[in-house]
Amino acid sequence: MKIVVLDGYTLNPGDLSWDALKALGTACTVYDRTSLTDDAEIISRIGDAEIIFTNKTPLTKKILDACPNVKYIGVLATGYNIVDVAAAKERNIPVTNIPTYGTTAVAQFAMALLLEICHHVAHHSQAVHEGRWENCPDFCFWDYPLIELAGKTMGIIGYGRIGQTTGKLAQAFGMKVIAFDAMREVGTKLGDCDFVELDELFKTSDVIALHCPLFPSTQGIICRENIAKMKDGVIILNNSRGPLVVEQDLRDALDSGKVAAAGLDVVSTEPIKGDNPLLGAKNCFITPHISWAPKESRDRLMNIAVDNLKAWLAGSAVNVVNR
Repeated sequence: MKIVVLDGYTLNPGDLSWDALKALGTACTVYDRTSLTDDAEIISRIGDAEIIFTNKTPLTKKILDACPNVKYIGVLATGYNIVDVAAAKERNIPVTNIPTYGTTAVAQFAMALLLEICHHVAHHSQAVHEGRWENCPDFCFWDYPLIELAGKTMGIIGYGRIGQTTGKLAQAFGMKVIAFDAMREVGTKLGDCDFVELDELFKTSDVIALHCPLFPSTQGIICRENIAKMKDGVIILNNSRGPLVVEQDLRDALDSGKVAAAGLDVVSTEPIKGDNPLLGAKNCFITPHISWAPKESRDRLMNIAVDNLKAWLAGSAVNVVNR
């Protein structure tokens, strides 16, 4: 069977190997990037291939109609909204995803955002290289208030694998951890984490970390109304999904000081647009959706993608999202 990878560069910019995947097909073509909007290009590149892998290149009903040989679609990510899974199901095409490859990396990055907010490491390192420490009359200096995490409360919205891992890291810094999760009963515990009502989390948290999926119930959960319920000087972290945040509302809260700082690895439209209101906000740290991207995490993703295809070829498909 012929294999086509439509947009392989993000997963593998050259430091991993496609050999294990190539071994499973009679031919394997890997494109670094494919247009997200040019259906003709997508259709042309799929051609008569039976096995398609995509990260962010959309596979719509129109594209599937034009590519009747497709028998398997592998999404090289956890989210699979770029595939018309209903149209694929109508054609008996399984769509698989990669559900658990980045737990440790994403939790680690949430804490990296928080520690940068607490200590402004990059800024102070730059200041040293610019000669400001050398020319300082005191033996040390700092430009921002520095924050100690011990004794503070982290509220985590969404307490699945990533939320739990972030919670353990926060506890290692001496933080109290509380959580809200739609699948957990308020008043119960998981380890040292207490499950509370969402309003209680907003009211009592010094740091709020978002680790929930994007559902209608969570879209815009960080909004003007909910920010008003939070402590003055709260810190907000989001390396889950950009649309969880109403960006203009967060900017207003940052500029007013209601929210002391925000650490974001995701935004509503990616890549970020120049008119995104958060680009001009005070104390807003934005990184380009890289929480998932350590080599170890990407290697794990690659291995799971290969295992997904092996399982399907063996007649026992796993991680199918459109059964």
